[in-house]
Amino acid sequence: MAKIATRPPAKRADAQRNIVAILDAAAIRLSRDPDASVGEIAQAAGVGRVTLYGHFASRAELVDAAVARAIENGDEVLEAVDLTGDPRDALVRLIEHSWMLMVQIGSLTTAAAAVLSPERMLELHRRPASRVEGLLERGRADGVFRVDLPTSWLAGTLHRVMHGAADEIAAGRLDAGEAAGAIAATVLAAFTPPGKTVPQSAGRF
Repeated sequence: MAKIATRPPAKRADAQRNIVAILDAAAIRLSRDPDASVGEIAQAAGVGRVTLYGHFASRAELVDAAVARAIENGDEVLEAVDLTGDPRDALVRLIEHSWMLMVQIGSLTTAAAAVLSPERMLELHRRPASRVEGLLERGRADGVFRVDLPTSWLAGTLHRVMHGAADEIAAGRLDAGEAAGAIAATVLAAFTPPGKTVPQSAGRF
């Protein structure tokens, strides 16, 4: 008689809780210190190294999982942002909602870049990057964002300004509450086509 195939048993509830605790601890520890060790992460999660390695075979695998989770959670939040209407206003809304996510992730991406391949980093960021690039392309088509520079350059500039804001906050030269406004004002001025007036919305910050 043929054996009926069955699904493998689901992980025990305590194992699932351990995984969540480990990923939470990894996100926090790595955002503060990109070189945080497996032992430090395990201690922060309240589990032993053996338990951690039972779920993640290597530090690189743990970092990958932590970054993928953070990006996925952030992307779910950004998916709810209204990107309709004037691309400039939509960009401001996107910045306002994504800035805090960037602060929360902190140096997590730096930790990932040290252990993951460039191809994997691109894969992890593909979906959120496509959202930004799609908005920029629409702004270029509408004539409100410059077309003399590649879309990829504009997107990269946005991310570099965000990272710069994080550095300014860390140095005590920028208040975290003013970061979104500073970022929006900077990129709107940079993205406005040469010869055109920078939108008034950039000045409200």
